Amino acid sequence: MKRVYECDNAKKAELTKILEADPYADDSFARVGYKLKDGLVIGHDPKKGYIYISAEEEFFKKAEEKLKPVASRCKVEVEKDIVAKIQKEEEEAESGFGAIFG
Repeated sequence: MKRVYECDNAKKAELTKILEADPYADDSFARVGYKLKDGLVIGHDPKKGYIYISAEEEFFKKAEEKLKPVASRCKVEVEKDIVAKIQKEEEEAESGFGAIFG
């Protein structure tokens, strides 16, 4: 399951603390993995940051509670667009990596 959350740039420091907290816990963001993208870079609201997370549904129940003070889930159309862009980035990175190591 893939989800995208948005956070105002003014709360980015708070968001970073939440994302980096207790990286060795089973339910940590670090263990699951996430991508934090600047709105301007990804073609959306330049005043926001976007957090892309790919995890099991069970993880999101706890994650949303942790993120609630600083971030909220994106609108469906924004989420779909960002997920597609990140998947394309990952595919391009994998094909480039394959070309290097052939």
